[in-house]
Amino acid sequence: MPKASEIKKNNTILFNGKTCIVRDIDRSVPQGRAGGSIYRMRMYDVVSGAKFDETFKDSDMLEMADLVRRPAMFSYIDGDEYVFLDKEDYTPYHLNKESIADEVLFINEDTDGLLVVIVSDVPVALDLPMSVELEVTETDPSIKGASATSRTKPATLSTGLVVQVPEYISTGEWIKINTEERKFQSRADKH
Repeated sequence: MPKASEIKKNNTILFNGKTCIVRDIDRSVPQGRAGGSIYRMRMYDVVSGAKFDETFKDSDMLEMADLVRRPAMFSYIDGDEYVFLDKEDYTPYHLNKESIADEVLFINEDTDGLLVVIVSDVPVALDLPMSVELEVTETDPSIKGASATSRTKPATLSTGLVVQVPEYISTGEWIKINTEERKFQSRADKH
């Protein structure tokens, strides 16, 4: 059983008899207190969809839930549902747009390395690869002779995600984005 400090975003835990997915984690270190950090986790119940926040000490032990991660690819949008196909047996997985709102900004038809998280035969979440490649659809013109300085500018990507990119990146280029930090990594290799 892992400690609260070892839990990561999108982990599935058993809490109060419910299977919950951790959507967000805020770590804080209270001033003037001996002891460790406090972890405030935003979770949602995979069965009811109810969202709630819970606070844990870093040493609190949490129980991981049984889940399966299946490799999948994005197929199409059906109303408020995103449909993904299992890469091995082509089983369709329907995920509500609201439950994967953060992940949708990193997905297009070419995104490779997606995993659908399944708890008790129900698809409940999406695990993203560490990085994805997306096209820059709108940014200020690149500056000729701009070197790899730390000066950045905002860029809108093909999925609607806005990230800061170096000045030398221009509209139409493909870039790699770190999905955990939501930051520019490098220019993309292909395209």
